[in-house]
Amino acid sequence: MFALPSARSLLAACRPTAPHASPPVSVPPQVRFRSHFAPKKVKYVKRQKGLLPIPIGGSIKGTTIAFGDYGIRVKGNGMRISGEQLSAAEDAMKKAIKPVKGAKVYMRVFPDVPVCIKGNEARMGKGKGSFEYWSTRVPTGRVIFELGGVPIKPEIARTVLRLGAVKLPTIMEFITKDTPPRLGNLVLPREEIEKLECIPYHAP
Repeated sequence: MFALPSARSLLAACRPTAPHASPPVSVPPQVRFRSHFAPKKVKYVKRQKGLLPIPIGGSIKGTTIAFGDYGIRVKGNGMRISGEQLSAAEDAMKKAIKPVKGAKVYMRVFPDVPVCIKGNEARMGKGKGSFEYWSTRVPTGRVIFELGGVPIKPEIARTVLRLGAVKLPTIMEFITKDTPPRLGNLVLPREEIEKLECIPYHAP
């Protein structure tokens, strides 16, 4: 004769089994200043703070229009601009220039400098702080954004670039292709640049 199963085994067979537990998923750490401007790959996530580049050698690179017809450049003190601020400025200008077909916004800088911050009232030591956001260092006279692609009226370009300038943490100035380059706080006339042999200048 066959042995009948006990009541306990029958109840265990009828009891619904728990679903298979999935492995834990690692959640990325939260970042306060997150933006879509970030380098794809870096060698070291943490880096030294560094200093703002100062053109002590007389270089005027990056102070004039290169791609568009109008632009904004730093007129006040050089600062460290975060990727979130650049993203907000670009989005504001793209939204304002959208009715103009074919208009483009060119960004001349990119946030590739990591910024690490430690908590308030933290004691000294115990390593560098955790990563917070990406930023870029811009000196005085550096062109940040340009506007071009199609012929745009100066009034429209000035209005659009003003919307982006208010998103940045420093004083900006409106420039065109005819605006002379800037060496720090000094605006160099074209006649003076042509006289200098050590700084060749080619008219656009």
